[in-house]
Amino acid sequence: MKRDWLETVTVAADVALVGVAVTIASAPLVTAGAAIRTGSSAIHAIGRGEKVDLRAMGRLFRASLLRGAVAGAAAAGCVLLLVCNVGAVAAGRVPGGSPALAGTGAAAAVLLAIGMLSVVRLGRDTSPAGWRGALRWAGRTAWRQPGAAAAVAGVSAVAAVLAVFVPLTAPLLVGYALYAAHAVTARLVRAPSPA
Repeated sequence: MKRDWLETVTVAADVALVGVAVTIASAPLVTAGAAIRTGSSAIHAIGRGEKVDLRAMGRLFRASLLRGAVAGAAAAGCVLLLVCNVGAVAAGRVPGGSPALAGTGAAAAVLLAIGMLSVVRLGRDTSPAGWRGALRWAGRTAWRQPGAAAAVAGVSAVAAVLAVFVPLTAPLLVGYALYAAHAVTARLVRAPSPA
């Protein structure tokens, strides 16, 4: 569907607003998983040209709090392990040097792809039991379609790097990273298998 310039500006503003809302809702940290899932659902609606139902988003956020907190803790644990591993290898406390660093980078890229594909799937499937199914689907998709997974990881990594270099844009980039992940998934990932 081709959009005119006014629609494009409206979509860009809506996506940025979703990013700001997700950032604010993630401030307590334990709500980050629920906020990201809700933001992904809003981005899915925006991408389809639909209005975002704020009441439905509120219900989805509340329903996702517990599972989102668990998922957020697991994701934070993975990030912490990767950072510790990179620090240990870079400082020379662990043998392996450059190959170990490259392996850690590859593992980080795979985990980023699986994480973002899971977030996209959660945005499409708003059922409360969708968390495990989304993770399984993302893992299968990354295994079967590594090019699509690499593209999703790539657009996510670009948004993360931009947020690091221009921190004031970080809240906006959350929305744009979600939008890019949804767009790349819609374009490159073949029809999803049932979760």
